[in-house]
Amino acid sequence: MLFRLILYRLLQALPTLLGVATLVFLMLHLVPGDPVDALLGEMALPADREALRHALNLDAPLWTQYLHFMTGLAVGDWGSSLLDHRPVLELIAERVPATAKLAGASLLLAVLIALPLGFWAARHAGRKQDVVAMGFSLLGVSIPNFWLGPMLMLLLSVVLGWLPVSGMDQPGSIILPAITLGTALSAVLSRMARSSWLEAMSSDAIRTARAMGVGDTWLWWRHAGRMAAIPVLTMFALQLGAVLGGAVITETVFDWPGLGLLTIEAIQQRNYPLVQGCVLLIASFYVLANLAADVLAMLIDPRQRRA
Repeated sequence: MLFRLILYRLLQALPTLLGVATLVFLMLHLVPGDPVDALLGEMALPADREALRHALNLDAPLWTQYLHFMTGLAVGDWGSSLLDHRPVLELIAERVPATAKLAGASLLLAVLIALPLGFWAARHAGRKQDVVAMGFSLLGVSIPNFWLGPMLMLLLSVVLGWLPVSGMDQPGSIILPAITLGTALSAVLSRMARSSWLEAMSSDAIRTARAMGVGDTWLWWRHAGRMAAIPVLTMFALQLGAVLGGAVITETVFDWPGLGLLTIEAIQQRNYPLVQGCVLLIASFYVLANLAADVLAMLIDPRQRRA
């Protein structure tokens, strides 16, 4: 049954990915700008410009370019970069480890902050501790990455000199980007953990266990914690996709050589094949994250397997 669910979700994802690929292709070709200008400059001779446009197949009709793009995707060929003619998949593969490292550190930081904070807020619901914890989470959701990153950089790198400003070559380079990216994630997860724990503690199962004499600590961690884990894990899986979206801004701010920075560079250069490959990979990760959330919910909750 689990295999059928995964197969069904993957088949559902194909139209979504097809739509994403089509929208990205059309939007890139409709926005102002010419990749030939980025390669040769605006002062190039018209003959040189036309020769390069023909060599890159940019003078073909839009529908011809679209069919060529989709045919390549069908056979696993994502095209080549317009700048150095290297395969798009090769360029992406070089940047994925840096993004995976940043995403892993950010998610770990988010979990280490969110679970204790959510439990603390739920354990003291309606009290001063709850207000402080949820105020912190609201602050984390409200502060955008493009503001938090430079502020952390200014304070901890420029003023105090504790951490590197940018890049990933020096020890501790990952700390500021991970804090910037993980803060918003921890805020979302902590609010979900709080509400899930409170909902679990008000359930009939917990009231029955309390009537049978089960201790309060055992109720919170053993019984309610297990029930609260289902929505929290589901939200965590969904946040896996949001990490890549946030990484585009965070990597740009800290000059982190990952997939997000590669996407921004490709957009600035009008490097159509590379932008299409980066966005398609990010969209695919979102789809896989949603699939992981469904599978986790089925593995944890027998009721969903029966449904």
